[in-house]
Amino acid sequence: MDDKSALLHQLRIDRGGEQQPSGKRRLGGLAAVVSMLLIGAAVWWWMRPAPVPVHVAVAQPMAQSGASGATSILDASGYVVARRQAAVASKITGKMVELDIEEGDRVKAGQVIAKLDDTNIRASLNAARAQHEYAKAGLAETQVNLTNAERDYARQKSLLGARFVSQAAVDNSQTSMDALRAQLATQRVNVEVAERNVQLAERNLDDTIVRSPFAGVVVAKSAQVGEIVSPLSAGGGFTRTGIGTIVDMDSLEVEVDVNEAYIGRVQPGQSVDSVLNAYPDWKIPSHVIAIIPTADRAKATVKVRVGLDLKDGRIVPDMGVRVSFLEDNKTAAHEQPLPRGVLVPIQALRNEGGQEVVFVLDAHKAQRRVVTLGGAIGDSREVQSGVSAGETVIVDAPAVLKDGAAVTLAKP
Repeated sequence: MDDKSALLHQLRIDRGGEQQPSGKRRLGGLAAVVSMLLIGAAVWWWMRPAPVPVHVAVAQPMAQSGASGATSILDASGYVVARRQAAVASKITGKMVELDIEEGDRVKAGQVIAKLDDTNIRASLNAARAQHEYAKAGLAETQVNLTNAERDYARQKSLLGARFVSQAAVDNSQTSMDALRAQLATQRVNVEVAERNVQLAERNLDDTIVRSPFAGVVVAKSAQVGEIVSPLSAGGGFTRTGIGTIVDMDSLEVEVDVNEAYIGRVQPGQSVDSVLNAYPDWKIPSHVIAIIPTADRAKATVKVRVGLDLKDGRIVPDMGVRVSFLEDNKTAAHEQPLPRGVLVPIQALRNEGGQEVVFVLDAHKAQRRVVTLGGAIGDSREVQSGVSAGETVIVDAPAVLKDGAAVTLAKP
């Protein structure tokens, strides 16, 4: 019985020997978990895709774009012309020693574009200045002699009262004084003439420098360094009458010949769509400046001046243009609602799987939208649906850009 009790006592589990987990071990486990989370967050932050730099533009409403939807009532053809154009020449004849222009250069008003040989003119200027100094010296000498003659005359006159000199001596003294006064007046005129000669020589020297009469673009260079240039035509063909041609690009407009049978459809200020032959998909908003009040008897046409409302470097003189004179629909425009479409740059469009897509910037992320397109107006395209006015669209979106991708504004 005692043996069985001893065996049972050996089989008992002594729970008093177990140790409870300490607080330090619990804190260590928690710190390990937090460290793992921080490491994971750091790895995610390091491996996350970088924002894509993009360029953006703002979608403009059609009402601000100038698109009126007016219909054409008359079509005609013409050419781009410059109202301000000059074939620049020198004012004097001389050999050109410096030329500072090339075709395509932009020049400012008053900018030096050429210089002529000024050796002889500079020598003439030096001679004129020397003559001026000589005249001033003669004037000073005459002034001194006149002052002395006036003192002598006063002395002779006082001696005459005391009867120490004769009347003849006094008369001779007065005659000398009057002669010096006349000579002084002549010397003053000589000094003035010498000043004019100096000014003339300086003007001739300045004429050896050719300047641009206004700001514009050089479209032709007509002479070279070493050639003789002159404002007048000379025989033999060895003298150039022009140095270059400058065009003020801000003065470009269109001249159109309209058949006189339809000139009644054209009015000053009328809206016009101009299309360059070189850019058939680009409609340039324009307007009628004036109708020239004369007709061409041979062609039975009347010339019309059309102003371009848009200035662009692609428009150059002598380009062919097709113009459409638009119907005046002011009353109808008030009755009809404004167009709902917007204009976005053509570079903002992308074709994906046969669909036209635009990426819109939304909270620093690219949002892909399928859009419905209208017509082209200049460098822009009408978007009838998918983009609202005032939204920011991404221009020239990179191929890696996807819907929802993080983006940042690229530096200009």
